[in-house]
Amino acid sequence: MRGWRARVRMPATVRGRRRAVRVLVGVCVVALLPVTWVWAAGTPRVRTARDVPSAPVAMVFGAGLWEGRPSPYLAHRLDAAAALYRAGKVRVVLVTGDNSRDDYDEPEAMRAYLTARGVPGDRIVSDFAGFDTWDSCVRAQRVFGVKRAVLVSQGFHIRRALALCEAAGIEAYGVGASGDAHDVTWYAGGAREVFAAGKAALDALVRPGPRFLGPHEPGVERALADAG
Repeated sequence: MRGWRARVRMPATVRGRRRAVRVLVGVCVVALLPVTWVWAAGTPRVRTARDVPSAPVAMVFGAGLWEGRPSPYLAHRLDAAAALYRAGKVRVVLVTGDNSRDDYDEPEAMRAYLTARGVPGDRIVSDFAGFDTWDSCVRAQRVFGVKRAVLVSQGFHIRRALALCEAAGIEAYGVGASGDAHDVTWYAGGAREVFAAGKAALDALVRPGPRFLGPHEPGVERALADAG
């Protein structure tokens, strides 16, 4: 049996070609709208560690473990959060990550890393159901009662985190972690954000509940009370 191959042909007329170009441009514009929204919503609130406004809580988003320890990207986020704590910019650190199975516990690894760098254990609160950025933002606001926070992540992710936490009801500023090599992984992370922006825009529009909500957790309130 002879195979067949679909052929894409340009319209035969000038008018048809113009229409095709307009359609293509329209599709590109629509596809880039979520990215534009993320940058417009997040960029004005990106700060350096020195000039970021103080807030009660720093939120650190999970970024993977290597043999049970924070990946280099996650370690840089935690280093930035520890520096914010030491500088008095924040009083409590909320670590939010994935603990969906017994042998993978991002928040516990993050806690251990921070305590080894001088952040007191009673100033660290763990969110074990931060399965993605939207879930982390919603749970921070609805479960842990966070109203204002400094978000800590890589530069390619921080704008999306800011846009989503703002949509979830948190007044937030963001600090990009430093020290990452701009290698293939870095650029892959930046490219991923183009596609992730679409989901982020949908989450902000529809505002779905997180994968796991659960009851109110007083950990942040207690840690802030202990911190005075």
